[in-house]
Parts: sequence; structure tokens; C-alpha cells
Amino acid sequence: MKTTITKLSLLMAPLLVLSGCNINDSQSQTTQQVTQGSMSQLQANIKAPVAKKVSHPMEIHGHKRNDHYYWMRDDERKDPEILAHLEAENTYTKQMLAHTESLQAQLFEEIKSRIQKDDSSVPVKHGGYYYSSEASGDSEYSNHVRADDFKGTNKTILLNVNEMAQGHEYYAISGTTISPNDQLLAYGEDTVSRRIYTLKFKDLSTGKLLNDELKGTSGNIVWGNDNKTVYYIKKDPQTLLGYQVFRHTLGTSQSKDELIYEETDLSFYTYLAKSKDGSTIYIYHDSTESSAVSLVDANNPKAMPQPLLAREKSHEYSVEKLGEWFYINTNWQAVNFRLMKVHQDKLNDKSQWQTVIPANDNAKLDDFTLFDDHLVYEQREDGLTRVTVRQLSTGKEHKLSFNDPAFRLSMYGNNQHDASTLRLYYSSMTTPASHYDYALTSDDRTLLKQTKVLGDFNPDNYQSERISITARDGAKVPVSIVYRKDKFKQDGTNPLLQYGYGSYGTTIDPSFSSARLSLLDRGFVYAIAHVRGSQMLGRPWYDDGKKLTKMNTFNDFIDVTKGLVAQGYGDEKNIFASGGSAGGLLMGTVINIAPELYNGIAASVPFVDVVTTMLDESIPLTTNEFDEWGNPKNKAYYDYMLAYSPYDQVKAQDYPNILITTGLHDSQVQYFEPMKWVAKLREFKTDDNVLVFKTDMESGHGGASGRFKRIHKAALQYSFFLDLVKK
Repeated sequence: MKTTITKLSLLMAPLLVLSGCNINDSQSQTTQQVTQGSMSQLQANIKAPVAKKVSHPMEIHGHKRNDHYYWMRDDERKDPEILAHLEAENTYTKQMLAHTESLQAQLFEEIKSRIQKDDSSVPVKHGGYYYSSEASGDSEYSNHVRADDFKGTNKTILLNVNEMAQGHEYYAISGTTISPNDQLLAYGEDTVSRRIYTLKFKDLSTGKLLNDELKGTSGNIVWGNDNKTVYYIKKDPQTLLGYQVFRHTLGTSQSKDELIYEETDLSFYTYLAKSKDGSTIYIYHDSTESSAVSLVDANNPKAMPQPLLAREKSHEYSVEKLGEWFYINTNWQAVNFRLMKVHQDKLNDKSQWQTVIPANDNAKLDDFTLFDDHLVYEQREDGLTRVTVRQLSTGKEHKLSFNDPAFRLSMYGNNQHDASTLRLYYSSMTTPASHYDYALTSDDRTLLKQTKVLGDFNPDNYQSERISITARDGAKVPVSIVYRKDKFKQDGTNPLLQYGYGSYGTTIDPSFSSARLSLLDRGFVYAIAHVRGSQMLGRPWYDDGKKLTKMNTFNDFIDVTKGLVAQGYGDEKNIFASGGSAGGLLMGTVINIAPELYNGIAASVPFVDVVTTMLDESIPLTTNEFDEWGNPKNKAYYDYMLAYSPYDQVKAQDYPNILITTGLHDSQVQYFEPMKWVAKLREFKTDDNVLVFKTDMESGHGGASGRFKRIHKAALQYSFFLDLVKK
């Protein structure tokens, strides 16, 4: 299911990005302790856990189903039988993959060795200070720091996260936000991985925590301008939906907080943000197909939200304020969105909105930001992000250019209207994470940092491509590809790992991965299939891969696989696939439809029990998903969803080798979905291929916390694939 991302501008710079290096040829061979044949025999002697079957009949629209593994659901995650079964699955996975442990350890050390242990993010200015994060040595977490200037003068530690995380198997900080007077720090703390945060406040002059603790929140706050009023969102503990906006006064009990807004339409998410000039608090109301904004005067601690515009079905927009004008990125009469502006006195009258950037059927307006005399906007054209700088006083424009055939490009940290430069993040499949400041008035750019790649990494050893493959209905599906030049021959002899997501309009831009080098250096080709359901080719590309057109997502992925094999990018005997969350749904559906194409797949936190989940509004975030998948209480949607739901479509047939991973405390896709899926696959599959299921008993949707702990998951997945490669 959907991973919630707030629309807030982050105070701290982006998280430190892993870097990478090559490995020696002697290391590039898969370590095998036994022959393939003898290992298969050993694995055959290990008995998989067998789940009991309990009848659980369900009926709707005159159609009957019987879910024999429904009993695996325990919302409290305390049922001894369920926990014992998950532990048995973990033990089985460890036994089945015991022969890969040395390879896992090797991969872990490889990936870890590429990381610069002492590293810091690029400082971002906010108010009177520059904020960044710093990691050192073998520490798992980055500490939050601030300084008087970009160079780091008078640097102080705001949050020593490594100390704060001691004693916790999982630890996450969210929503670090500084008060307008720069004296107080607010942050959210999650020690369970359910994404329910306790908000805490720190006095930066004394270094001591205030007594205020706000429990059950989304983890983010917005400050009122009096430095003592804060706005936050409270979550429903069952559905995990953030739906209530409260106002809190520091020094008072949470029980006395004022409810200023409650979302009654449970298909909407609620977010908070603040205008760049600090005058206005935004309450965003966001569903899959509609959005709206309410405004709160940040200078008035008694102000109540006022809607910018009456909520309209299928109207989506976001806003940014400059002086007395609001700039609005809207899909009103513009399928790919357009930018409009309106004076604050005429906000509610769309007839007064003036076009700034017109609608373009060939380019989607993704984002924009404003400075005193400049507008910067991002458009996605032919799958690539283009950034344009416009001087507001003259209307003159210039575009920023990049040379890679495929890349990720985004704006961040542009918090000051009076800034003279634009901060950008850039990465490609061969270029490590790079941070630039671009002059707003010229083409001058300064590379502030490129993530260091330890060892002998040379980007010239790798090649990135962007191609398109024709799907069965004639659609041209973009594909991003990367490989190591001296390991690749376009003759169908390389193993290939294909990744996909394809939901919620989320576009997976091609970017650098240090961990991935361990596959590329061993001869793998890596490909991202930009299937329908994303917005790689604009809004219509998304609309053609959701609800009653969702099958296009799965067909695109399968057709890309066939196309890559036909064009010699991959060995048909050694095609692997991976995806997580809604990408796990993609994996589950694809192997039901075309299992013969894949030697192995990895599905992480997979959303696979589509129909049952979408019929149960008590399951977290279900109501927010209706505009993505459809509401199965409507028969047309029920029938369509049932036809592709991975759990419901498991049948007696051969399946690929499968690795499934999840977290017990997952807040987005509940652990019992993959648990049930594994049990049913074991019941029906007719092959002897490997099916293993690992549950992290301490983590949730995002996996383990800590920069090194996360590497274990990559090492596990990569060793799984490498072990399966057929000679």
C-alpha cells in the first residue's frame, strides 16, 4: 500500500546517501560451499512450516470465498501461535539459506566498505542558522547539528541520535522543526516502527527537554509565530490515519489542546506545512484524486482554518505564497497541471486565477518554488525532469541541463525568499548523489558535494541507458538500464534484475545505488521498468494504470521482461525481479500470470491480499486507497480486483524461487498479508523451488533503522539471486 510522504519542506538536509566501489575479480565469483545438486538435496530434507487451515467463509455480491488463513491476523501482534509461526518461518529461511551465509557476509562487508563512515549532509539554511546531519565511525545514526554559516562556524549538536537510540531495537526521528526565534526544537520519536510518534521539545539554550510530550501523532508540527503555539496531527490508533489537527500551547497538558480541524472524509490524508514567509499555516487535505488547502494565520494563536477554495471532486492543487499573491499548481482544465496565481483577496474565485505556466499535454508540471524575483519550476517531459528558472520582473527564462540519459533531479532546502541560488539534488545510475547551488541569474553552478565512493570505483566503468519497449497494446514503456561495461555483452548471457513499482503515480527515477554495484560487478544488468501507474510520462500514464486499468501495470512489466530478453539484455534462464509494497503486489500478480519468465523474485512488505484488505475499513489506510484500486463494495471493482489479487489468484502451478520479507510492525502493509500469501503458495505450488519468508520482528514498513542494519536486507536479497544464477 501507499507509503505516506508529507508535503512539508524538510528542515534538515536529505539523509546521507550510501556510496560504492568496485570489487576485485577474485571477489566477484559467487561463493558456493557445496555443489548445486547436493545443496538441492540438503534443502529438500528441510521441512517448511505448514500452516493450519481454518475455514473463514466470506460472501459479497453473491460471490463466495473461503480464506483458510484469515486466522493469522492479530492487530495486537501478541498471539503466541502467530508469533511462533513467524519464528518458525524465520528459522526455516535461515536453514534454507545457510549455504549463502558466507556470501551474505561478504556482500555486507562489500557494501559497508563503500560507505564513508565520517560523513555529513550539505548544510541547509533556515532562519538564522545552517542545519545538517553528521555520521561518524560505526555509528548507526546521523546526529542533527547546526552552525552559524555554511562552513560550520560554532557548530553544535542539536540531537545526538545515537545516544537517544540506545536501548531500542528500532529508533526513528521525524519532523525536526525549529521555532521562529531559533531557540526551540521540536521532533517526533518512534521506537516501534508503526509511524506513530511522540512529539518532544528541546530548549536549545539550555539543552534540556521541555515537559511537553504529545503522543499519538504523525510526527510533524508547525510553529505559530509566537514561539509557544504548535500545530500537530493526531492519528487514529487503529486505522493509523492522521485526521485531527490540534493546537497546543507549550507548558500545558495535551489534554487541554484545541481541536481546530477534523477530517470526516476518511479517503483523505491530512498534512501540515508553512509558507516560506512564515505568515501562513497550510492544512493539506489530500486524497488520490482530489486535494484542497485550508489556511491558518500563523500570527494569531486563536485563528481557525479557512478553506482556500471549496473542495471539488477531481480537483488537485498545491500552493505557495509570495507577498500578497498565491501561486497554485492545479489540474483545473489541465490534465498535466498548470501554474496559476491569484491575489490573496480573490483566492476563492477561480475566475480571477491568472495563468503563469500554461497547460502542456506533453509535459507535466511536477513542482515549483518561489524567490523574491524568480520562479523555478520542474516539468517532466518524455520521462525526464527539466528545471527552468524564470525572472519574474522580466519574464526571461533559462533551463538547467544535465547529460545523463536518465537521472533523478529535485529541488530541496530552498527556504529563503531572498536567496540568490537554487539548491538541487542530482543523481543518475552512474553518478553518485550530487548537491548543487545554481545561480538564479546565470548558468553558474557550484558542486557542493558528491557522495564519496570509497575504493576504486570509476563511473566510466558503468553504462546507463534509457530505452523504450512496446507493450502488447502498443504503449511505449520507458526502461532505465545500467550495467558494468566490461561485464556486459548484449547477447543474452547476462543475468538481469528488473525492478518495478507502478502505483499511486509514484515515479521511480533512476538514481545511484552503492549496494547495486555488488550485482553489476558480478555481471548483472539492472533495469527499472517505468510501468503505467507511475507518472513517468505524465498524468495520463498514471490514469492508465489504476482502478479499472490496473492490469496495464502488470502487463507492462511482463512485456518489458520479454522485450529485454529479446534485445539481449538478459539471459532468459536468469531473469530476476523485485518490488516492495505496491511493488510487491506487482511481483505477486506477475508470477501468477507469467511465472515461467523468472528464475527468482524478491517481494518486500508486499500488498497482496487486495480484496480482503480493501473490504475492511478497520485495516490501516484502507479508506485512503479507494481512489487507487477502487472500492470492492462496488461489484465492478470487486470483480476486477479479484481477477489480479495475488493472494486470491494463487493456483496449482510452478512458481519461481521466491524470497518474501516483511516487518511485524508494518504500518502500511500488515504483516499477515505476506504471511497468508506464503501459506497459500506452499499449499498450491507444484514445484520444488525455494520459497522463504523472513519477518523482522522489530521493524515496520521501512525496514530496520540504522545505516548499517539496512545493509543486511540488501545482502540477503542479492545473495538469494546470486545463488540461483544458472550457469
